[in-house]
Amino acid sequence: MNFTEFTSKINYLKVANLGGLDAQFLLAPKLRLQYDAQKIAANNPRKAGVLALFYPNEQQETTFLLTQRASYNGTHSAQISFPGGKLDKNDINLQETALRETHEEVGIHPENIKIIRELTAVYIPPSNFLATPFLAYTHSKPNFSVNHEVAKTIEVLVSDLLDEKNITSAILDTSYMKNGEVPCFKIQDFIIWGATAMMLSEIKELLK
Repeated sequence: MNFTEFTSKINYLKVANLGGLDAQFLLAPKLRLQYDAQKIAANNPRKAGVLALFYPNEQQETTFLLTQRASYNGTHSAQISFPGGKLDKNDINLQETALRETHEEVGIHPENIKIIRELTAVYIPPSNFLATPFLAYTHSKPNFSVNHEVAKTIEVLVSDLLDEKNITSAILDTSYMKNGEVPCFKIQDFIIWGATAMMLSEIKELLK
């Protein structure tokens, strides 16, 4: 998708109906399907904000940013995710959280980012977070400067997101799951699953 085509859709993206849980659950692990709204509320999850940032690459193709988390002794070590993190006591709201964390993690200043809209929050059982994604864009490719939380930045073409051939499943071992089969996107040899895949599933349905 050419970036001019993407920007021409922004007014539509602001008001279009979201796919919500129906779209997210197309790529949800079985573990996540066990949690309804009542069970999530009972767990009193911590809140987080993440940013789905779209921009043109050198060929003016619409691209979005993912990151690979640094390896650490924790639940989401080395996983693929959007930039973002937990709500800070000084943040006005979760949108500010997403912008602040993006600046800290990959060096993009909030004044260069235009928010399109808030998307459907995703509950993440292993870490008990409720993460709210924000769809956003910038008119030029950012110069990334990553901090210690990020192992690498990953630039993904929207055309790869929309390609049904990139949806598959994988058998994974994690700190909380052994030989678990999960639905996923496989793009550039990266396995994108869990909360990030659920968010991308809703974005994919919205862009279609």
